[in-house]
Amino acid sequence: MNPAIDFHEQLTRRRFFEGAGLKVGGIALASLMGKQAGAAKLASADSEQVHPPLPGFPHFAPKAKRLIYLHMNGAPSQLDLFDYKPGLQKYFDKELPESVRNGQRITTMTSGQSRLPVAPSRFPFEQCGESGIWMSDLVPHMKGIADDITMIKSVHTDAINHDPACTFVMTGSEVPGKPSLGSWLSYGLGSESNDLPAFVVFTPSFPKESQAQALFTRMWSSGFLPTKYDGVALRGTGDPVLYVKNPPGVNPGDRRTMLDALSKLNEKNFSRYGDPETQARISQYEMAFRMQSSVPELTDLSGESKSTLELYGPDVEKSGTFAHSAIMARRLAERGTRVIQILHRGWDQHNRLPKLIAGQCRDVDQATAGLIQDLKLRGMLEDTLVVFGGEFGRTVYSQGALTKENYGRDHHPRNFCMWMAGGGVKAGTTYGETDGFSYNVTENPVHLNDLNATILHCMGIDDRKFSYPFQGLEQKLTGVETTRVIEDILG
Repeated sequence: MNPAIDFHEQLTRRRFFEGAGLKVGGIALASLMGKQAGAAKLASADSEQVHPPLPGFPHFAPKAKRLIYLHMNGAPSQLDLFDYKPGLQKYFDKELPESVRNGQRITTMTSGQSRLPVAPSRFPFEQCGESGIWMSDLVPHMKGIADDITMIKSVHTDAINHDPACTFVMTGSEVPGKPSLGSWLSYGLGSESNDLPAFVVFTPSFPKESQAQALFTRMWSSGFLPTKYDGVALRGTGDPVLYVKNPPGVNPGDRRTMLDALSKLNEKNFSRYGDPETQARISQYEMAFRMQSSVPELTDLSGESKSTLELYGPDVEKSGTFAHSAIMARRLAERGTRVIQILHRGWDQHNRLPKLIAGQCRDVDQATAGLIQDLKLRGMLEDTLVVFGGEFGRTVYSQGALTKENYGRDHHPRNFCMWMAGGGVKAGTTYGETDGFSYNVTENPVHLNDLNATILHCMGIDDRKFSYPFQGLEQKLTGVETTRVIEDILG
């Protein structure tokens, strides 16, 4: 379906009165009849696909059917995890050369420092697997999946502070109000599941002493797309989804009767005003009804083997942890959910970085590696795209006091590391390079919009042909500037 045509069919009251007449009335009637037929099917227990793709989607045969996005909120230090710079040891506590910084913008948190002393990583690195990808001792379990991933060392972004940078990495824009990546994908490709949302989000716990940034729902919001494409957040404590269970004294039959009556009232409301959000409300009520049985089954780990649980680590059965979220991601992927996003907080290490980053890595390292191994063992990795990374990188110079055992790092948007696995991506590859200070990209730069274009490509979507009309523009996830798919990392 052409989104522009769809926009006109889903009439708002203002547009109706602007173009009132037989032609518009005919369109409204046809739209209403189609939607009523669709609602009747939706209410049926053996209905057709609840989350269908747009007509013509995907644009070409996809390599990935689903996306699992592991976002390390707060920005992990590439220097201490994946971007090995052994030559920095001789620069310890020396001033960052101006020829490296080259007058680039830095944040107000360090711009007032009298010095910008170089802080080499204190963690040992080694080349891992047959691919020889460099990883530090902070991620011993990820070392075991080095031959399954593509490490991209040259990612860069436009934003230098957390909120706009997180908004950018998830929506393709620093301006709030745009749809998130997951919402775009669920809008275009739908979902194979009739009983679970197309887009699910986890915000797991993190070490208490960590320096955490706030999470905003705009990171999984549908923005100007219909609200049925919002990400559904599954909670780590209590009911996974609020208000899905029936209240005391209400049985499933009573709930079904109530929803049928409510659907009729909403259809009458739609016939009067033509507001597409009315249809979104109907579909959301129906999904909530289905989730009354699908969510308890999803969260029941009793059928998982001991060997599978051990892949994810000791916290896998503790609801609300990163490990538990990771195995839930695999279970959702098995059940047809299109996009699963895990946002792990606490990576903003402006001081005490060696101690704090170690705690963060203990939270995510084994479970992340376990997720890749689990998907691979089940034959799912080849059509599941997994992405791991933050919103920007960290500086080579220390923020605050520097010793050989302790240092902090400020924000650095010029280059950082992300990795991808599965779903059409080459395995065991390193792409891009940085200078000896991990301060500037020297080879194969990858802008975040290029990365998002590549994710869409793996999912069978041409980002230049994927748009939605809003405020007089054909809006795109990857914006209006020219983007490129990173062909060299595709299998």
